[in-house]
This record gives sequence, structure tokens and C-alpha cells, in this order.
Amino acid sequence: MAKKSVDNTSKPAQVENDKTTKLEEFVADSTGQQLTTNHGVKISDDQNSLKAGDRGATLLEDFILREKITHFDHERIPERVVHARGSAAHGVFKVYEDMSEVTRAAFLCDPGTETPVFVRFSTVAGSRGSTDLARDVRGFAVKFYTQEGNFDLVGNNMPVFFIQDAIKFPDLIHAVKPEPDNEMPQAASAHDTFWDFISLLPESAHMIMWAMSDRALPRSYRMMEGFGVHTFRFVNASGVASFVKFHWKPLLGVHSVAWDEAQNISGKDPDFHRRDLWDAIEAGAFPEWELGVQIIPEEDEFKFDFDLLDSTKLIPEELVPVQRIGKMTLNRNPDNFFAETEQVAYHIGHVVPGIDFTNDPLLQGRLFSYTDTQLIRLGGPNFHEIPINRPVISVHNNQRDGHMRQTINRGKTSYGPNAIAANDPQQTTAANGGFTSYNERIDARKIRARSKSFLDHFSQAKLFFDSQSDPEKNHLIDALCFELGKVKMVPIRERMLGVLAHIDKGLAAAVAYSLGLHVPEIPLAELNGSVPADADPADYASEKKEGPLAKSEALSMANTIKDSIVTRKIAILAADGVDGKSLSTVKDALVAKGAVVHIIAPKLGEIISAEDQHIQVDESFLTAASVLYDAVYVPGGTNSVASLEAEANAVHFLNEAFKHCKAIAADDAAIQVLEAGYFHKKLPAEYSAETVLREGIIVSDDLSTLTDLFAQMIAMHRFWDREVPRKIPA
Repeated sequence: MAKKSVDNTSKPAQVENDKTTKLEEFVADSTGQQLTTNHGVKISDDQNSLKAGDRGATLLEDFILREKITHFDHERIPERVVHARGSAAHGVFKVYEDMSEVTRAAFLCDPGTETPVFVRFSTVAGSRGSTDLARDVRGFAVKFYTQEGNFDLVGNNMPVFFIQDAIKFPDLIHAVKPEPDNEMPQAASAHDTFWDFISLLPESAHMIMWAMSDRALPRSYRMMEGFGVHTFRFVNASGVASFVKFHWKPLLGVHSVAWDEAQNISGKDPDFHRRDLWDAIEAGAFPEWELGVQIIPEEDEFKFDFDLLDSTKLIPEELVPVQRIGKMTLNRNPDNFFAETEQVAYHIGHVVPGIDFTNDPLLQGRLFSYTDTQLIRLGGPNFHEIPINRPVISVHNNQRDGHMRQTINRGKTSYGPNAIAANDPQQTTAANGGFTSYNERIDARKIRARSKSFLDHFSQAKLFFDSQSDPEKNHLIDALCFELGKVKMVPIRERMLGVLAHIDKGLAAAVAYSLGLHVPEIPLAELNGSVPADADPADYASEKKEGPLAKSEALSMANTIKDSIVTRKIAILAADGVDGKSLSTVKDALVAKGAVVHIIAPKLGEIISAEDQHIQVDESFLTAASVLYDAVYVPGGTNSVASLEAEANAVHFLNEAFKHCKAIAADDAAIQVLEAGYFHKKLPAEYSAETVLREGIIVSDDLSTLTDLFAQMIAMHRFWDREVPRKIPA
């Protein structure tokens, strides 16, 4: 019998057990479909939560909000959906003076009370295994273990946020997370889905300025600010309320790294921030922040040209100064990373008497989200019994059982009221410390809407950009060019340029030039892609306002503290034959001022000085890199200088330190090492104190003068003005 011919070019037929065939019925394509809930109910407004009036409280009956956020909260197992990569430490907080005039919160009313705290810092978008140095917002969450229960101040290192209503939070995070078809990129916002979303959401314009600024690349957790983001309420014993914004001000100042430097650090030490925090505490250089508050009397709620309930806005410090009311010190590292740092559960709803909420629609949605998230991440309703989450006072209620219950409750009753157990545990009065919600009057219709007072999307974005120093503006422009340069779809780039033009035309033009595009003119009414189906787009159009300030000094890191070198890391490059006096004089002076000094040599072990001293080496050029240090010094010594001049890694170390605008010092006898570097041709011809403190480079044979000026240079952190005119290949 003749064999049947086989057509090997045809597509194989799908067989019954083919995986693709079996999955086909579960494949969903939403293109061209109408938005529904998971139960098929069509949604007319996916942009606003249900509130009591357009500025009122979010209502628990909003099943669309609850379903959307519940599903979002449970999308990742077991790491956090956001803020997965974190570092933490124990510490204490003390208030400076009695704040009872504005709040009845006991820990803020007794300067003699020391309140334990546990603080967790984190990136937002990346997974647990991502780098510390991603361009990202940083979480700044503080758990106060007060004598009235736990108070969690859950904030970020930026005072504003991308969105105004919590119902948009799942959309924001879905957009910034790795794209679902290929799970790329990790811990990065430089991709199509994020900028597609942002370009259609003008309310994010202010936050984008912060996220693209140097604030997204902190030098250290110890050198970044923290903010409560939302407007909260203080309530005193008489029931009088004030609005309050929370700030954390680092005593070491606010400092960043360069973007190129951040990328290199990610390769050299992706745990850079985690290690920095741990090492500082282990060394006894305890990080410190002052707690600041901006307090606004209730009668001034509508005093400003922005809405206090809008989380995309800040209150400029020139309008309401920040009062520094206490200090937090982190003084102990965790004993076990998983048991403490990973299992700690923060909740914006954990407040104590004297602190209460406002109707900020982003805050209101977060009140639901945090508990919901912990239920799946930590296994059930008893996550509060994990040691790191337990309050320092005893807990008494009728909540029983559940997964991983630790408490062994005795007695017959678990309900109230009851007569069997004399109604224990009993309610208490406000006068006896019981929590009482602020008695806010609400008289409004249930509605899904956005208050028109939320529609100014650009004035504070412009204020932030205009307040930056020239180097900070250049960095922000470069960041936008990098991010949008990674976007593959040209219409998204063009639409984002249209958004930037409403912030600053020069900013938009600079980014457009880098992208090879022209800045389109997009009317305000056409910018917002986030409009309910039944709404008039004009009701959601962005408004263009002129704010009361042209600039705000507090918004630029150029104006931060620059008077300390405590914990700054200094590299001393040396080899056999180093001048022992040249090395030890500078090292000892820097260590005495609180700096951390490492000796870096061609090999590990010891080097022998010209005076025949044995000097321990901390790192070799193989394990060290300039991006891990804040400044560099090269001591004298004929043989050491000759070795370093011939060592390519040493020359690269100096070139790179120069490129990243760091302080560089050298003994006059070591000038040939600097001359071996590419940057030597860019050095100033003469060295005066004025030149040194402008350029950040000193070469001198007077070690006393050198150490004094070098310390001042290190305290200035970086010499960003060197960046543009003195760019070098490194």
C-alpha cells in the first residue's frame, strides 16, 4: 500500500490535550469592550469614588471602589504589592514641648515621654529583589508604639502623589509595574504603559516633577525628607480641630546622587541604601529627623488657592511655616529581617485620640486598603499579634479566633453587651482616653464626582520646577529625556510633551529636542483622558492658575544643610611607599569630624608606608568603586604615587569621582596621579580658598589647610555646577 504524503509545511492541527486549546476559553481581550465590575455590572464612572458631596467622605457602600481595591490588594503573594523592597530600624521619638493646645495625642503632649518607634523605608515599584537605587518614590513609614495604642504615620519622601482619588490607585500601579505581557521592565517607570497613563492624567503633573527630580535618587535614607502626604486633623481635648501636614526633616540634610552614579551603584552594590542604614546604626552614628507640622486653623480651610484635601498639592512653607516639634532617633537594627522588617504591617487608619482624618479621597480609600492587604499578606485577621505589630499596651476586645490566633482568651463571653462578665471589656469615655471621631457636619448628596477645587493641575508643578537650581533643572530634564526616550510609541511621547508645555515651555522644548520631536499644542480641555462616561469633559478640564509664589526655597535641595561630614564615606587611594604623615593627618582629621574613611589599594591586606609602617587596607580596586564614596583623597609618597599613576583602576576612580561632582583632594606630591586622569586638563589654574569651594578640588602641600578645606568641600556634598562645563568621559 502506498504511503500517504505528508505536508510538513502546514500548521500542525490542535490536539485535544494541547495547552493552548485548553486555555483558549479563559483568554480575555478587553479591546473595544465596555468597563464592568467582576460581576458584569457596567461602570459609568471609574474615575471617582462615591462620596457624601464632591468634597465629602468616601462611603463604605461604594462596591465598585471596594471590589477594585480588594482585587488590587490581593494581586501579589506573598510580597507587598507595592513597597516590597524595604529596610527598617528601631528607635525613639520625643516631643520638644507640650502640644496639647492643638492635639490631645498624649505622646505629643509630654516632653518627658520617650515613645518607641519602628521605621521602614522602601522603594515603591520594584520587587523584593530589585535595586535600592531605582528612580522611584521612597516610602517613609513610622510606627509609634504610644501608651494610647499604635499610631502609624505612613508617608513618602515626596509630599504629593500622582492621583487625587484612591479609586485610581490600582490603575497607577498597574501602569508603572512591569508590563503584563512580558514582565518588563523591573523597578522602572521608563516604559510605555506608565507614560501612557501619566500623559492622560494631568493631575499627576506635579508629582511627575518630583519623581523626575533628584528627590527620586536619595544619597541615603538618612538624608531624605519624609512627608505624611495627606492633610490630617489634630483635635484637642476641647474638640477643637486644626488641619495638619506632617514632615520629617533629616538633621544630615537632604542629598541625592547623580543618575549615572545611581545606575553604577545598582551594579556595584544593589543593597547600597540598606547597607548604609545598617552600617550607620551599627557604628553608633544614629540617624535623626525632626518631626515638623504645618498647622492650619479650621476656619482657614478655604484660605488658599488650592484644596487642602487634594493630595497632589502641598502647602508651601512660605505660606505656612513648618514647626519642628520633636526628634526621632533610630538606634537599633532589627534582630531578624523577616520577623520584623518583612512582617511589620502599617496602616494609615492606625491613629490615636487627638489625630483624625479628613475627607481627602486618596486618604479615604487607603483606610480600606491597608487592612485588606494585610489579610492575605500576613495570613489573616490576627496580623496585629505578630510581635513587631503588637502595641506596648494590652489589648482587650471581643474579637476571637481566626488563622494564627496567638492570644488565649479566657471566659464565656465574646460579645457585648453582656451580663455574665459584667459587660467586660467595657467602653470608655473620651474624657478617659477613648477615641472619638471628629464631629464634622456633613450635609450632601451621595455622588461620584471630582470637586472643581481639584482641577488646578499645573500651578504647583510649575512652582516646583521654577524653584529648582539650574543643576537640578538640568537633571530633571535629563530624567524626562531618558524616561520618554525609552517609550516606544511616539504618540505617547508627543502627548507628554503637550503636558509638559503647560508646566514650562522651555522644559518641554528641551525634552522635545532630545526626542527629535516638536512640542504639540494640546488644549487643556483635551488633556484629561480620565473622564466619566456620562460627564461633560469640560467639567474635568484642567485649570490654569497663577499661584501666589514664584519660587519656594524649601523645594530645592540646593538650600539644604551643608555643615556636617558625619557618616560621609571618604576613599583614600594609596599603595606601598605612601607618605604615612600625608595619609594619617588627613584620615585622622576626617574621622574626628565623624566621617568614615576607607583606604583603597591595588590589593587587600597591608601596605607599607615610606616610614615602614604597616597600614591595613579596607578595600582593593577590585571590590571598591568611586560611586560608593562621597569624596577622594590621594596622599603623597614617591612609590605610592608612581604605583597609582600606573594603576588604570585608580585613574578611573578619580575620573569617575570628578564626573559625579565629588570633592577631590591630593597632597601636592601626588599631583601626577591627578595629571594621569582625563579631568586634569579641566582643573583650575590656581587654587585659592574661593576656587576650591567652588570647584571642589584642592592640591596642597599644607596638610592643615588641605584638611580644613577638604572637610568643607565634603560637607557641601556635590559640586553640581562643575557638571555641564566640565563633562568628561568616564
